[in-house]
Amino acid sequence: MTAIRRLVRPEQLREISLLILIVLACLFFSTQINGFLSGRTFARVSTSVAIITVVAVGQTLVVLTRNIDLSVGSIVGFCAYFVGMQFTFDRTIPPAAAVAMAIGVGALMGGFNGLLVAYARVPAIIVTLGTLAIYRGLLVEYGNARTVTTANLPSWLVGLQPTNLFSIGDIDIRLMAFIAIVVVLVFQLGLGYLQFGRRLYAIGSNPDAARIAGIPARRTVFLAYVMCGALAGLGGFMFLVRFGDITIVAAQGLELQVVAAVVVGGVNIFGGSGTMFGAMLGAVMIGTLEYSLTRMTWISQFWKDALLGGFILAAVAADAIILTRIRKFWARTELTLAAPVSETPEVRRAAGD
Repeated sequence: MTAIRRLVRPEQLREISLLILIVLACLFFSTQINGFLSGRTFARVSTSVAIITVVAVGQTLVVLTRNIDLSVGSIVGFCAYFVGMQFTFDRTIPPAAAVAMAIGVGALMGGFNGLLVAYARVPAIIVTLGTLAIYRGLLVEYGNARTVTTANLPSWLVGLQPTNLFSIGDIDIRLMAFIAIVVVLVFQLGLGYLQFGRRLYAIGSNPDAARIAGIPARRTVFLAYVMCGALAGLGGFMFLVRFGDITIVAAQGLELQVVAAVVVGGVNIFGGSGTMFGAMLGAVMIGTLEYSLTRMTWISQFWKDALLGGFILAAVAADAIILTRIRKFWARTELTLAAPVSETPEVRRAAGD
């Protein structure tokens, strides 16, 4: 039992259970959809999951500090349209410059959110609800009823969508999925080994204690929003690569999928705990459900959205009730195991004899 406690922490229970749920969901949908367990299904799901995962990594940085960013869908849509429109004017823009452009615009938008939340002390949900509408409005004004089409994009960008890096059997690992995995690994290592990552956990666990300890809470929260916006900008470039044809409603509603992925993936909505791996598993779960329910045409769009909302509620309730009790039980057990031998009942009885 002691070995199990050391190998599996309370925060990992959600990730393990979610991995089991993903496997069970795939087995269930394979009985409902012909050819579900195939390389074609994996390629389609992994491409959509890649975008959700990248944006969810940024959302995780913010949620760890007890905040939230509901404007990520609008940022993704604006960056996708903005970069696509630049290619309409000039197809010779280098790939690195296009990616940097998307990330830079996203970082500016995220920075505006961070200024209002961290320094103006406006509640995050109010700020990002407002900027969700503001950024979408900017996209409408900038778009002026025009559409970015694949015909206006350079051939190298159009060719990125089906690009396969390598294959495992009949399963092709596409470039977009590989980028998402790299982003998850980099930021997970950052959370575990960099001072900035430890500060995020400290602020989310106890903001007052973090402030007393001298942690620059405002600057840390601001940087979390900047990185969240930057990753949403990268998600916008990936969105442009995937769809090619971009309108003013691009990525509308993506914020619901991202928040669902983060919360279902075990990131505590009240801050202080969670991992990038959990957010990725949550994105896989959401992407699998979205694709599968779309293939099941007898389910309406309303029930698809309702299911995502139900997952969010269930995840928050599970973290607030079940996992909180598990953490307390783990803590009590650890204290008992760490107690000095001289204080154990057996030793006290022996001393009394």
